[in-house]
Amino acid sequence: MQSKTAEAEGRLQNAGDREIRAVGGGAHRALAGAIDHTVGASGTKNVVRVPPPETQVDAGRPSQIGTVSQLVAGGVAGAFSKTCTAPLARLTILFQVQGMNTGGAKLSPPSILKEASRVLREEGVRAFWKGNGVTIVHRLPYSSINFFAYEQYKMTLRRILGIEGNKESLGVGMGTRLLAGGGAGITAASLTYPLDLVRTRLAAQTKDMYYRGITHALLTISREEGLRGLYKGLGPTLMGVGPNIAINFCVYETLKAMWVAQRPETSPIFVSLACGSLAGICSSSATFPIDLVRRRMQLEGAGGRALIYKRGLAGTFKQIMQEEGLFGLYRGILPEYYKVIPSVGIVFMTYEFMKRILQPQSWNAS
Repeated sequence: MQSKTAEAEGRLQNAGDREIRAVGGGAHRALAGAIDHTVGASGTKNVVRVPPPETQVDAGRPSQIGTVSQLVAGGVAGAFSKTCTAPLARLTILFQVQGMNTGGAKLSPPSILKEASRVLREEGVRAFWKGNGVTIVHRLPYSSINFFAYEQYKMTLRRILGIEGNKESLGVGMGTRLLAGGGAGITAASLTYPLDLVRTRLAAQTKDMYYRGITHALLTISREEGLRGLYKGLGPTLMGVGPNIAINFCVYETLKAMWVAQRPETSPIFVSLACGSLAGICSSSATFPIDLVRRRMQLEGAGGRALIYKRGLAGTFKQIMQEEGLFGLYRGILPEYYKVIPSVGIVFMTYEFMKRILQPQSWNAS
């Protein structure tokens, strides 16, 4: 009796491990080793014979989809997610930079309804997607590099630590995910940063349009501020993106592993959506203040305006605290929460779906 229970638990653990690799490791067999029957097309039950342990593929060895497929899946997932949540993302940016335009006057509490009404009245419906073009141009390479680098870093760390199969402890597993996620985020942000800066400047424009598009913005910034102007705010960006992505991936994979272990019959897409949303809330809550600071540093000197924050990263934090209080570091957090719940869930769900489209055999057990 005990041997049967141990065998069932072992199969369930292997199934759960294969399932969580949908984000970190590519296509997998969908819980084939954890069930003993399924319903065929005719409605009759067909027995699925699990091969003996010595003939099974090593469950601890991730089944990789191709490099190109991985890049495409990550890029499409990021672009689709950003397009769906672009209105909330723009409201977040507008709130984050409000403290730069007051001239010392006291700021009123942020109101999503009031700001959305102003945008609609003064700029029109399309203004909610202002900067979305450069967001997609930025997100395609950013998300592709991010997902691909995460997988490569995690595999490298597992090799360095000599981890095989499912032998890693919970602490070691979380540690490798944190390091791999942080490294992936820093790599992707560094390689695509000028596009992120342009996106912020386009989205922060209201009625006065200083930059007329991606190319015009890149050329104008290079001419007026030099090449270094394209990298304003890179320091706080790297400080924030590493922990953000690390927390995101770590929470996502840990929650998903626990969920699959407890409820292996749950739809993988639903699990991805739920765990991805919770992971996004955790990461955004932890890193929002530094995200606000980086947005303001990205806008420093835009359009020939005088500099507001002249004392670096630490001085910017201190100045915001003095002028706007602690709440000033969280200005715009509410639309960010509203955005994060669907955004991160959609990006993980779309990533898994695209991988299965690009490698159809991953839907079926081989």
